Amino acid sequence: MIVDSHCHLDDPKLYDQLDNIINRADKNNIKYLLTICTTILSFKKIDLIVKKYSNVYGTFGIHPHETKKNKKINSQNICNYKKKNDKIIGIGETGLDYYYDYSDRDVQKKCFVEHIHAASELKIPLIVHSRNAENDIFDILKNEKKNSNLNVLIHCFTGTKSFAKKLIDIDCYISISGIITFKNSTLLSEAVSYIPLEKLLVETDSPYLAPIPLRGKSNEPSYIIHTLEKLALIKKIPTLEIEKNTTSNFFKLFNLN
Repeated sequence: MIVDSHCHLDDPKLYDQLDNIINRADKNNIKYLLTICTTILSFKKIDLIVKKYSNVYGTFGIHPHETKKNKKINSQNICNYKKKNDKIIGIGETGLDYYYDYSDRDVQKKCFVEHIHAASELKIPLIVHSRNAENDIFDILKNEKKNSNLNVLIHCFTGTKSFAKKLIDIDCYISISGIITFKNSTLLSEAVSYIPLEKLLVETDSPYLAPIPLRGKSNEPSYIIHTLEKLALIKKIPTLEIEKNTTSNFFKLFNLN
């Protein structure tokens, strides 16, 4: 059994064909999906999706790109959205993106901290987006984790071995996407080889980042099998072991056991 720990089923490329997408996932042994929120409008669709499909869970969060439009969002607002649906099991995706800088960095940081406080209050995991912001992401998480039992999942990890080590040292979980299959992923493979199996999850980030050999197509949860196969090669263990561990880690992290 496989879990896609991060997909965007509300995206127009997927939303209008969800029955087929979820059926294809099921045929490839992907039995559970976590669809990730990026905006308040996104959440409205996610609320409908998780009510319709028993094997789909959701989150609430404002993506760092969208923080400039949501400057007034605070931890209480976030908690209130989560409480609308019992199948909302995580907060995010939140974090920092200094690659595109679509939102002011101080605004991103403030919103990130509000999400952290909400996740701590609700006692559910925080899903973190990090791009070109490793130092600030780590410093904020390390500081906030001092006084809470915050559980953190770094989504679509593309960082260095050094960053992976720092994240593991503060007890974060790390999710790997189809990027690991790309030809230029040598340094990422070295970082992934360091991540302990008990801290590893897998995701598609669909409809983005379709893995080799499906590059150029709209990604979907059924494609996650290619990521698992590449992880098995890196870890030098059977693919089934990757499946078992990443699924077990998902259920443990999100308290679904």
